[in-house]
Order: sequence, then C-alpha cells, then structure tokens
Amino acid sequence: MPHVGRKLRKWTARLLDLPGDVTLGLPRVTLIGRMWLLVENHTGVLHFSSRRLRLSTSIGELEIDGRGLVIRMIGAAEVIIEGEIDGFRFQGSAPPDSP
Repeated sequence: MPHVGRKLRKWTARLLDLPGDVTLGLPRVTLIGRMWLLVENHTGVLHFSSRRLRLSTSIGELEIDGRGLVIRMIGAAEVIIEGEIDGFRFQGSAPPDSP
C-alpha cells in the first residue's frame, strides 16, 4: 500500500507541477558561499564534530565536511550549519524517481 501512496504523490506533483522536496519529502540543500549551509527535510543528526556532520534524509545520508563547523539552528526538519564548508555528498539509498 505505501507504494500506491508514493505513486499518487508523484502523479499529483507532476499534475500540479509541484517540486519534489514539497511532495516527496526530498532534502533541499542551500549553500551560501562556503560559510552557511541550510538543509531542509532532514530526518535526524547521525554524527557531529567541528569537521564533519552526517544527517539522515529520505534518500540516504548527507555528509558535510569542513572546518569549524557549528550548528547555528536545528529544528524538526531543518538545520543551519556555519563554518568553512569544504563540501557535501549524499551516500546510501538511490534517489526516488523524479515526479
């Protein structure tokens, strides 16, 4: 049954031309320079240090590398990271079909 619900959400997103982050709970990552990173639709913090942050998302883990990393704000579905951000990458599950 969950498969039918996911297909219905994809169909609705395509019909209404809605972005996947809204309808499918996909993560949205916004990098501002190399100093700020906003991650929306995360599902939890797996690891945090001043050099690395790992977040759980609906499509696997998001790993952020840098120096002097600080979590400036964390909410149920979003987190703001500040510091010298060297890069980020997704690991784990493959992304779902696009809407």
